[in-house]
Amino acid sequence: MGEPIPSPPKKFNTELTDYSVSHTENTGPYAKDLEVDALVVGAGFGKLFSTRLSPASSCLRRSASGATRRSSSRPATTRGGTWRWNCYPGAGVDSEVPEYEFSWPEVWKTWDWTSNYPKYQDLRAYFDHVDKVIGVKKDCAFNTVVVGAHFDTVSGKWTVRTEDGRLTRAKYLILGTGFAARRYIPDWPGMDQFKGVIHHSSFWPDQEVDVKHKRCAVIGTGASGVQIVQAWGPAAGSLKVFQRTPNLAIPMRRRQVDPAERERHRALYPEMFKLRETSFAGFTYDWSEKNAADDTPDQRQVAFEKLWADGGFRYWVAGYKDTLRSAEANGHVYDFWARKTRGRIGDPRKRELLAPEKGPHYFGIRRPCLEYNYYEQFNRASVDLVDVKDNPIKGFTETGITLADGTHHEFDVIAVATGFDVVTGVMTQLGLESIHQTKLQEEWAAPSGCQTYLGTSVSGYPNMFHIYGPHGPTLLSNGPSTVEVQGRWIADLLDKMRRQGIKYVNPKREASDQWKKRVVEINDETLFPTTTSTYMGGNVPGKAYEPVCYAGGIPAYKDEIRKALDSMEGFEVVAQ
Repeated sequence: MGEPIPSPPKKFNTELTDYSVSHTENTGPYAKDLEVDALVVGAGFGKLFSTRLSPASSCLRRSASGATRRSSSRPATTRGGTWRWNCYPGAGVDSEVPEYEFSWPEVWKTWDWTSNYPKYQDLRAYFDHVDKVIGVKKDCAFNTVVVGAHFDTVSGKWTVRTEDGRLTRAKYLILGTGFAARRYIPDWPGMDQFKGVIHHSSFWPDQEVDVKHKRCAVIGTGASGVQIVQAWGPAAGSLKVFQRTPNLAIPMRRRQVDPAERERHRALYPEMFKLRETSFAGFTYDWSEKNAADDTPDQRQVAFEKLWADGGFRYWVAGYKDTLRSAEANGHVYDFWARKTRGRIGDPRKRELLAPEKGPHYFGIRRPCLEYNYYEQFNRASVDLVDVKDNPIKGFTETGITLADGTHHEFDVIAVATGFDVVTGVMTQLGLESIHQTKLQEEWAAPSGCQTYLGTSVSGYPNMFHIYGPHGPTLLSNGPSTVEVQGRWIADLLDKMRRQGIKYVNPKREASDQWKKRVVEINDETLFPTTTSTYMGGNVPGKAYEPVCYAGGIPAYKDEIRKALDSMEGFEVVAQ
């Protein structure tokens, strides 16, 4: 395929460009000057869905998922987006199947899951199966990182530049890049000096990192941190988990699925795929029709016990309908969670840090993750918790981590599970330039923040559409549910443009302003603005504090964007 582009030596990879390859071939999707109808950027659910429905004749992969890494034996031609990157210990999905898969009959009729919550190995195999069925690999350029793009209103085409110097021109630019393709690694001094093994969770090598008899650390307690702790707790010589904010995690209830059960469920798949688009978060379950105050304390206890036993995100988005809107209702939810969780933790100090009696924030306004024995890991003598809320990490040395108060912890292996520049960072890293010669990265910087129309397009960037990104249901929804809603909308818009001889559409600035106002108004009706979280811009210093997701649920979102497609009033429409 080609050779990695030389870059200065680094202790561990931190940027997508670390995986860019200078391709030796100059044909097909690797041509140096490529002309296509549509360029789809990405390699996961959004990319595959939009490629299937759009007139794309080639796809470039911004995320370089599946790159032949210098430290990996991973093949250079792979699909799967997040699930080619996420191979850290314990990695898996927190949505159940069949909700977390494509609704295409030719794919699901010929695929079998072995458990209700697939691990990353299962999802990689699933994406390979999808490709065998729909055949998109031949049109993809892998190990390719987009670093610049601008639109020419005269020709009505985008010119997209990649790290290796290639150019591609396309009428449509579709960003199937999701919300988590820009890693966030704090600028701690001395990281490159550390002489042990260190990796960011989402830049993890494919080969196993040996932790037996090793002193290990996990920095961060988001979803990846929780999963690594569950994997390393029983295996590591010792493990210290650096926590700033406790993760209010809920039971996963992973189980194996036997063939007979699979066949019974398969008969229901068509209805389940329809049902997931009728619920707030894109699952086959939804909020109760009651408010918390409509039930007595005993009735609430019964309702909570049922959600807890059924597991998954039911305890988050299938309880009382005012859970995310009423402080009083939310208090009942947190109190039950705390009682259940605190009983699993033996040490009083760890118990109060992991599951404080008084909540650190309202339940569910930071995205909870799913766990199966996370809290029990801290009952091991070999597993400890380091609170860095008021005593943060100061820097790294050759042997470990130093805190602000001078305390030093020595390690052999460190997992940096600090997450992503969520939602907006995916798009601001692409070097996108508007027709007004402004950069998206600068336009979306604080204090103004991100600006979209319908959570699918951006004013000043004609014929550019994004999936599972800013101002869509995104982090508040099951990925494939939102991907299919937005993917069909984009495909229908492109079809409308072709039928009506439209050269390009550009969202009007006033329409974009109104959409952002709408997103903010819906968000302000909830408890989300009460704390810093991924829903309010994330933890990256300098980002605008603002809602980045549509909090009205998938059904309402679907209705709104469909009405806009019918009227086209929010777009400047330019004919051929």
